Amino acid sequence: MNAATPARAASWQIFVPKLYTVLRQGYGPADLRHDLVAGLTVAIVALPLSMALAIASGTTPEKGLHTAIVAGFLISLLGGSRVQIGGPTAAFIPVVFNVIDKFGYGGLILCTLLAGLMLIAAGLLRVGTLMKYIPKPVITGFTAGIAVSIFSSQVKDLLGLPLDKVPPEFLERWSAYLQHLPGFTPAAAALAAVCIAAIVALRRWKPSAPGFLIAVILGALAVALFQLPVETIGTRFGGIPATLPSFEIPHIPFERTHELFPSAFTIAFLAAVESLLSAVVADGMIGGRHRSNCELIAQGVANAGSALFGGLPATGALARTATNVRAGARSPVAGIAHALFLLLFMLVLAPLMSYVPLAALAAVLVIVAWNMAEIESFRHLMSGPIGDRAVLLLTFALTVMFDLTVAIEVGLVLAAFLFMHRMSEVVAMESGVSLLDDEDGSEPAPDQRAQLPPGVEAFQISGPLFFAVANRLDEVLNQYRQPPRVFILRLRLVPLIDASGVTALTQMIERCRRMGTQVILSGLQEQPRRVLAQMHVVPDGAHLRFAPDFRAALELAGR
Repeated sequence: MNAATPARAASWQIFVPKLYTVLRQGYGPADLRHDLVAGLTVAIVALPLSMALAIASGTTPEKGLHTAIVAGFLISLLGGSRVQIGGPTAAFIPVVFNVIDKFGYGGLILCTLLAGLMLIAAGLLRVGTLMKYIPKPVITGFTAGIAVSIFSSQVKDLLGLPLDKVPPEFLERWSAYLQHLPGFTPAAAALAAVCIAAIVALRRWKPSAPGFLIAVILGALAVALFQLPVETIGTRFGGIPATLPSFEIPHIPFERTHELFPSAFTIAFLAAVESLLSAVVADGMIGGRHRSNCELIAQGVANAGSALFGGLPATGALARTATNVRAGARSPVAGIAHALFLLLFMLVLAPLMSYVPLAALAAVLVIVAWNMAEIESFRHLMSGPIGDRAVLLLTFALTVMFDLTVAIEVGLVLAAFLFMHRMSEVVAMESGVSLLDDEDGSEPAPDQRAQLPPGVEAFQISGPLFFAVANRLDEVLNQYRQPPRVFILRLRLVPLIDASGVTALTQMIERCRRMGTQVILSGLQEQPRRVLAQMHVVPDGAHLRFAPDFRAALELAGR
């Protein structure tokens, strides 16, 4: 019992929030000062970005601020990373836009709640450690596709097109843009271009400056001073209410849960992938180590909390997390401070936010989309094997043209099949002089096959015996014109066997039994031996025998 208690405690340690660990280790005034400065810095960056993301998602700007406040607070409070900053991110824009368009905002609330429950379950089931196995071509493909979708969604505000509603489908959207292009607003287009240029210039010559906020402020001043005929937050949405986020549940179409489930899964998947990727990058910047399953649980609670306060889906935000680290953050207190500063900004500055032009916010999202595109990573992967290129391009095309859920599913399935094919190519099944080398790795003699006892054949498998190669066992016995008296199957180079491999092996043993051939399995490793025993494939002394190595198998065959 004494030995089990520490093990049980260690298993629950992975769910302990980093905030608790930091405070327990010691937290002083200097740490608080650094965290407050970092939190203020990130809040300044998150303020215009949260509004822009909400508008691009098809809802009002305060929804983005409420998400950053509620979800950002909960992610830092309960998360498994010391410096993670949570909130709305650009990755959610396509899926959120489509859900709101099809099911209304109540449908999005239900989607976000379901996604939160999925994330909590994933954390409790310790799925966080498995997220690292998602192939890079899939991640890059849908990330680049999302970037294209974000840019596509901003053309209306970038050019000030007289378009009442932006269609959700990619081709329909661009068809509508082309139809309304003659009526574009020159002032909006010029303002967006100036804001983009200002952000790019600040990043190049003054990277520490809050480029997004400066561009938005300059845009608002230009509209106010020159009376530019462009849409603003005030003219489209009537301003931003200077009130606290309220706990209210809109009408939720529970009867359509089965229709919303795929979108909820996509939200959960994106939240998990993006938050854990952000946590990994943050670990590299601070030399720390995050708790992935604790982070997933925090993401789930934050998404559920955001939904209950009428917010959007949320996850760890890589750019804001990196800003937090560079600003000197030392603990999750910085993330909590960032949420509180945002709340203060919303309460104090809400009347002034009505003057923010939508063209300036669209310019912010254009830069976000450019950063998400990961052009260098995309180009690098395009120089890889043809299978990886196919996964990358297919995931990218499906994300842009159809649906993010379909893109993720197809990309992962194709990548899995590609991996299985490659693994099956690695597995070698061979006979001949190379079979009789000693287990110590010495070189085989050229006449070893002739040294086999009469009526004895040997065959060796190198690599995992799993379902993708199991059917190749049928070809083994077809090589011999006359059934051998004894068939030695060498498995010392087989580290793993699955149920399909055991089934194929059992069928081969049964075929040998009908032909009157005795089978000897030699050099079984621990995992194959254990799986064979679990599936009741055990030596019977007559038709099937086990030998510890090949020499012992030859001795058994000679009796």
